[in-house]
Amino acid sequence: MKYLFLFCSNTPSDGMLPLRLSESSWVVGLLSGICIIVGTIIGSGIFISPKSVLRNTEAVGPCLIIWAACGILATLGALCFAELGTMITKSGGEYPYLMEAFGPIPAYLFSWTSLFVIKPSSFAIICLSFSEYVAAPFYSGCEPPQVVVKFLAAAVILLITTVNSLSVRLGSYVQNVFTAAKLVIVAIIIISGLVLLAQGNTRNFENSFEGTRLSVGAISLAFYNGLWAYDGWNQLNYITEELRNPFRNLPLAIIIGIPLVTGCYILMNVSYFTVMTATELLQSQAVAVTFGDRVLYPASWVVPLFVAFSTIGAANGTCFTAGRLVYVAGREGHMMKVLSYISVRRLTPAPAIIFYGIIATIYIIPGDINSLVNYFSFAAWLFYGLTILALIVMRFTRKELERPIKVPIIIPVFVTLVSVFLVLAPIISQPAWEYLYCVLFMLSGLIFYFLFVYFKFGWAQKISKPVTMHLQMLMEVVPAEEAPE
Repeated sequence: MKYLFLFCSNTPSDGMLPLRLSESSWVVGLLSGICIIVGTIIGSGIFISPKSVLRNTEAVGPCLIIWAACGILATLGALCFAELGTMITKSGGEYPYLMEAFGPIPAYLFSWTSLFVIKPSSFAIICLSFSEYVAAPFYSGCEPPQVVVKFLAAAVILLITTVNSLSVRLGSYVQNVFTAAKLVIVAIIIISGLVLLAQGNTRNFENSFEGTRLSVGAISLAFYNGLWAYDGWNQLNYITEELRNPFRNLPLAIIIGIPLVTGCYILMNVSYFTVMTATELLQSQAVAVTFGDRVLYPASWVVPLFVAFSTIGAANGTCFTAGRLVYVAGREGHMMKVLSYISVRRLTPAPAIIFYGIIATIYIIPGDINSLVNYFSFAAWLFYGLTILALIVMRFTRKELERPIKVPIIIPVFVTLVSVFLVLAPIISQPAWEYLYCVLFMLSGLIFYFLFVYFKFGWAQKISKPVTMHLQMLMEVVPAEEAPE
């Protein structure tokens, strides 16, 4: 049996997880690369974000423009990441790029922020999206109680965490089934909308810019919510080594795949507006459910069902990869050692997955979807911008590196400037507590870095060692190298 090292996105340097595969090698062609992009990006965002994007733009025309602009930005960002991924072939997502350009502290802070902010908040948002769509049919005409929504979200986190802790194969099977479900519901909404459009349901597109009152803060928040639906645009370069002819197929897959997703998102929003005015969409508790009630009745029940499947699939995929992120961080000495242990019986990184589930559950207690999306997007685009700035810096400091894919310098400069705008604009124009909390969480990583990673103080090690031993006995876990075959 051979080993294929699957590169986990957003993991520390050399964060590779050995998975036993068959003797046959796995090669990804152009079509498969496009499918990976489409399947990774489309998740819960398109069912939640339309309402928030419209709330910040206040009119149909600007709303659709924001969706198109988000797709363009995601495409340009992905092309920058493609250059980085083929120039620096280490695994670990943004970590090795930041390490090469700026040194260990920014790279570590990215790893820390991914562990405590980006990944768990993403998991929490998706599970809250699931609970809102599941609860909506039972509270027709009114908003579901927050206690019910949060309880359902916590239950889903518990379920998905348990599934991924028990079996890698079971988690993978769940992912395959629910990925198909989300493509079905996207197709149903788009086809229904096109039929309604052909029948002349265009009233809501007349005077589509009327009532627009945009501000710098509103535009940035509209982008936050739109880009949340596109998150995952930077994932394809993590499997560069498995791509057939990557220097040709990687940029082609990006140029075809992300605009394809953009087209789907715009068409889904157009479909919503064929049956709902802007005011009705803002008043809807679950946009896709309202669309289903008006278009697919008496079969409208398929919409919340398939949206629930879609969000569970997205949440499961997030847990599957992020659990490995925590595992590798523990193995690299960036977190408690016990998080790098695996279950003796199940051979899964159970401590890491459970840790991840606990952090996500904590986020859903005080948070709601909008505040968590802002919290997530602020942190994510801070490091997206810093990573693409690393590309610009290395054009001058690491000229000797081979660049099989080289984008025009104007693209990373533009994306970096947009990232700066997205990070600073909401703080300046519409300051909120979530941005302060996010900054504090990120800076708190410096304390952990100097105590446990840089200086490795003896007293700090003595505190963590008995905790590790106790958890090891309690959970029946061992270091990966000691696990049975």
